[in-house]
Amino acid sequence: MRVIATAGHVDHGKSTLVRALTGTDPDRWAEEHRRGLTIDLGFAWTVLPQGQQVAFVDVPGHQRFIANMLAGIGPSPAVLLVIAADEGWRQQSTEHLAAIRALGIERGVVAITRADLADPSMAAGQVAERLAGTPLEGSEVIACSPVTGEGMEDLRDALSRLCAQIAEPRLEGRVRLWIDRVFTVRGAGTVVTGTLEAGTLRVGDEVELLTDHGRRSATVRGLQSLEESHRKVAAVARVAVNLRGVEVDDLSRGDAVVTPGAWHLTRTTDVRLLAPPETVPELIMVHVGTLAVQVRLRPLGEGVARLTWPRPVALQVGDRLVLRDPGRQLVLCGAQVLDADPPDLTRRGDARRRAASLAEAGTELDVMAEVIRRGWMRASSLHALGASAADLERATATCAGKEGKAVRVVGDLLVAPGQWKAWGDELGAAVDRAIAANPLQARLPLAQAFDALRLPDRALLPLLADEAGLVIKDGHLERPGTGAHLGEAEAGLAVLERRLAVDPFAAPERHELDALGLGSKQVAAAVRMGRLIDLGDRVLLAPLGPAQAMRILSQLEQPFTTSQARQALGSTRRVAIPLLEFLDRKGWTRRLPDSTREVVQGGKSR
Repeated sequence: MRVIATAGHVDHGKSTLVRALTGTDPDRWAEEHRRGLTIDLGFAWTVLPQGQQVAFVDVPGHQRFIANMLAGIGPSPAVLLVIAADEGWRQQSTEHLAAIRALGIERGVVAITRADLADPSMAAGQVAERLAGTPLEGSEVIACSPVTGEGMEDLRDALSRLCAQIAEPRLEGRVRLWIDRVFTVRGAGTVVTGTLEAGTLRVGDEVELLTDHGRRSATVRGLQSLEESHRKVAAVARVAVNLRGVEVDDLSRGDAVVTPGAWHLTRTTDVRLLAPPETVPELIMVHVGTLAVQVRLRPLGEGVARLTWPRPVALQVGDRLVLRDPGRQLVLCGAQVLDADPPDLTRRGDARRRAASLAEAGTELDVMAEVIRRGWMRASSLHALGASAADLERATATCAGKEGKAVRVVGDLLVAPGQWKAWGDELGAAVDRAIAANPLQARLPLAQAFDALRLPDRALLPLLADEAGLVIKDGHLERPGTGAHLGEAEAGLAVLERRLAVDPFAAPERHELDALGLGSKQVAAAVRMGRLIDLGDRVLLAPLGPAQAMRILSQLEQPFTTSQARQALGSTRRVAIPLLEFLDRKGWTRRLPDSTREVVQGGKSR
């Protein structure tokens, strides 16, 4: 399906033309029939000669209903501009053209109606003059009369050619349906309608509703398009969505039906102003989709501004907006979203710097730029800003950053080259600081490193450590070749090591350790360094002590008593008992029921 909106001055025959094309009266309200003009949006559809299905959004032309007009034309990719031959180009013709230009609609057909009442050549000349230099320049101009049928087939053929020019929609991915009508159907409940611009809606889908009162969840109970029920409806389409889980009073025009969690909801948006006037009010009415809301505008620099919204809005880079002065009922200019998640402006000069960066911004999401600006992002956040899977693949595989390297990918994280280097440098510096501050440890706990760098994911640590030349051991980061040392206590440890080399089971008493300058921290460091082993309660031996004990105990008659072991080792009970218990834990000796022990060799008792 293709969706085309009408545009044109009041009472130039837009609704009559749509009725002649479709056989359906788009004016839904009795007041519209009584007054003879379109007040609200109307909808009708037909099949064109080349087989295309086309739905028309008939918008009001009267100046007082310009907000309704913008709600109808906003989601439409093409326009049918209607000019009456007997009146020619008029005030609302100009205003509607301004809205068309502001919304970036580049495809259209011009219908000069009432060709049976006046020569259409004058109006055709005015159209050519007014459309010169606009996106609609060169559009087909068809003179016709819905009353006599003159030119109607030519108009249908022109509309067929127009439909062929409209880009194919994106059928997969996220949905954003701007609501233009809300009503209740007896036995079905709440129904909303809108133009589905991209994606596919299916019966049973869970959706999120972005309303003036906050966010709500609902389920798609039913779908209709072109007055027929469907299990799914793909873009582009006029669609009626029956929703379960929400009341009709909870919704209104301007709300949106979106894929849950798939959109970044912004209250601050940086935009490029398109042909703005010399001055734009601080408080301005902004139209996007079917939403019309007053926002605060802050100029940042030449042609760029920041909009602050009163409610979260689902926007993406490239979205077109219309800025309107409601007091004068005047379209001021268009705008295009450059950033739906801009940085805060907190320091002096931030606005000027931001304007300079926006001057180079494009109208499509630049994944590389987004990641570099923030340092890192999750793939889900990029998708919510509008990035496709192909965008992420290009950024991570072929797109080089300003630092000359590609974005790094770790799980669902994308890390900018500069951020990766900064993390690596800081990690190395943090380890070096830990070594200098505590040479007895000479390492940094992983948890402390994670907190110091404020990393978004622990999975980054091993990769950063490897590139920084660090090793992970026992839950700590160490720098190879920079082991722990005891500083001033090194001399005392050397004395103890020489003593144990001569008498391996002469574990020092506490007062001897104190005399050697070996306090609890120094002892713990020596044990961690593998220069001593602690049998418990600070009974210290050389690392080879247990093996030396086993050689002696294996020579005893088996089993042996604790006293026999003590005498063979030439030690005291203070040392012998924890040493034997250590050997038991190792599985080198076994304690028997009568409290004697035997040496275990090859898993069997000797």
